[in-house]
Amino acid sequence: MAVKLRFMVERILKFYTKYFAVWVILLGVVAYFRPGPFVAMKKLNETFFALTMFGIGAVLEIDDFKRIAQKPAIVLLGCAAQYSIMPIGAFILARIFDLSPELTVGLILTGAAPGAMASNVMSYIAKADVAYSVSLTTVSTLLCPVLTPGLTFLLARSTLKIHFWEMFFSVIYMVILPLLLGFAVRHFFKKRVEKIAAVFPAISVTFIIFICSLVIALNQAQLAKLTGIIVTVGIILNVYGMSAGYGLASLFRMELKRRRTLSIEIGMQNAGLGTALALKHIGNMAALPAAAFVFICIITASIMAELWQRGK
Repeated sequence: MAVKLRFMVERILKFYTKYFAVWVILLGVVAYFRPGPFVAMKKLNETFFALTMFGIGAVLEIDDFKRIAQKPAIVLLGCAAQYSIMPIGAFILARIFDLSPELTVGLILTGAAPGAMASNVMSYIAKADVAYSVSLTTVSTLLCPVLTPGLTFLLARSTLKIHFWEMFFSVIYMVILPLLLGFAVRHFFKKRVEKIAAVFPAISVTFIIFICSLVIALNQAQLAKLTGIIVTVGIILNVYGMSAGYGLASLFRMELKRRRTLSIEIGMQNAGLGTALALKHIGNMAALPAAAFVFICIITASIMAELWQRGK
């Protein structure tokens, strides 16, 4: 009986995690029409994101880091692409579409975020190189305290004042410390954690959903005017990132699985981090591009993963 119950709970949690783009949209609609409860919890935003990263850290293993040491060249190439293709693309798109200062910084911050942990799941579904995906996501996340605020400062300082050090320490608090804590819990309590492993991705998904809903609640008045342009720019940035990732991998003659991996990894940003940083350091409106990008990249990556899976 207990085994059946555990199996059923795991299936529910996996379903919940897999379709989190749907929950982002549904809760976003709720937040638009009933913003009060979400706005009331704005102060908990950083804590919620830290819990997200704890959940991610709890599914990492020592073997994930061993893979990085075995293939350092392709990991460095992937991370260099991650932190050049997307932030530069965001900068150019902001200029082409003549976005407001806050939206410009928000879009650049989205582009300068590390890879999303959801990309590992998408790589698995797409029959891509999951080990390569995990390595890229892990390294880009560990580098993000310097590169995310640094690239945002470099590309957006002429648009708005960017507080590099404040953003740097926010990333340490929200990303690195909880990630390492989650990893430590997994390492020292491995058997116990493995029994509830499906819970941790669900925790991360839950708080990402809340963060996106909070952005919608805070920008309720302006949202109707801005949705079209933000979604358009977000889709272009996402498709550009996935295409550039696949093209770069082809240029370096990577095998098919790694081409798919690099495409997904570069096209999917940890926009939840971008959203949290924008809310804290820039303004409510600056968080809109990142919030939109969360479900845009999940939807496009899901479509490509399904097509690649069928094509093997």
